[in-house]
Amino acid sequence: MKLAILGTRGVPASYGGFETFAEELGRRLAERGHEVTVYGRTGFVDPALGRYRGMRLVVLPALYTKHLETVSNTLLAAVHAAGQSYDAALLCNAANAPFARILQLAGTPVALNVDGLERKRRKWGAAGRAYYRLCERLAASVPDALVTDAEVIRRYYRRCFGARSEMIVYGGDLERPVGSATLDRLGLRAGEYLLYVSRFEPENNPDRVVEAYSRVAGDRPLVMVGGAPYAPELTARVRALADRRVLLPGPIYGEGYRELLFSCRLYIHATEVGGTHPALVEAMGAGRPVLYYDTPENREVVAGAGRRFRFSGEAALESVLAEVVDDEPQLAELAARSRRRVDERYRWHDVADAYERMLRELC
Repeated sequence: MKLAILGTRGVPASYGGFETFAEELGRRLAERGHEVTVYGRTGFVDPALGRYRGMRLVVLPALYTKHLETVSNTLLAAVHAAGQSYDAALLCNAANAPFARILQLAGTPVALNVDGLERKRRKWGAAGRAYYRLCERLAASVPDALVTDAEVIRRYYRRCFGARSEMIVYGGDLERPVGSATLDRLGLRAGEYLLYVSRFEPENNPDRVVEAYSRVAGDRPLVMVGGAPYAPELTARVRALADRRVLLPGPIYGEGYRELLFSCRLYIHATEVGGTHPALVEAMGAGRPVLYYDTPENREVVAGAGRRFRFSGEAALESVLAEVVDDEPQLAELAARSRRRVDERYRWHDVADAYERMLRELC
């Protein structure tokens, strides 16, 4: 099949979950003999790269504002893709639902992966929330196939719009890193630091994690991996709350990200909006003990393999950390549960099988 993946910042992955998704799925489909094109954005992908891990890369500009970056780039990508005679296209992000029609008019069937309920993020004002609400309606009716990655999101689209969706999860079995250059650069020792990975956005609670850790005794470093191109105030608040144990190295991807993930003592997942969160699944796939913010989506993913927390009450993050961080038997048990959960449910091979089958049925 001749396939296109649109709606992400592109590959190699250097931003977030959708980019990792495009890379991991795209390369596996390419390995199976499919012609895969991944559309990306200037500033995130080198236009001179041309190809990557068997995928053809098309890099297009965008209007780099919080409200227009995604939709402006995907509009250009859809127009370009409409002239390429793809057998099928995979569109990422519910915000891009209107552009499915452009591809369909050119004879290309479209599957749309909606991710979570983006309109719930506090960064969006009334106009942004209204746009996402409209796009949810379009996602339920315009694409040839609707994809959700969590049961909570699948039920939402069924209940609110009567829409059936293909429920295809996210993979978490990453390649183990071979070096320690990133740990060496940051002055870290394997198994001796705590890790948080996410964009610094209000719903990901980086400031609340740092604040909670300030109330936990001990000298172990807390590594806060992430950044926020459109939220400088939150980044400044995180820096202001951080004590000497907190490291803020910015975004880290690829081999460096895997180094940090596979070698951390435990992983803290504090995101409260979305479907299946890639970093959470990947931390479990790396066999790391996981502490997760107690939401329906996170409970669905972890399914008893980690320890839940909130930011107040008996299960407050600082209380759970104080109980777990030096408890070697509990950490070992949580690590084993994490790995088993991913082996049972979140393998990239199975994810690629499901997408390949769905896209073939659309052709």
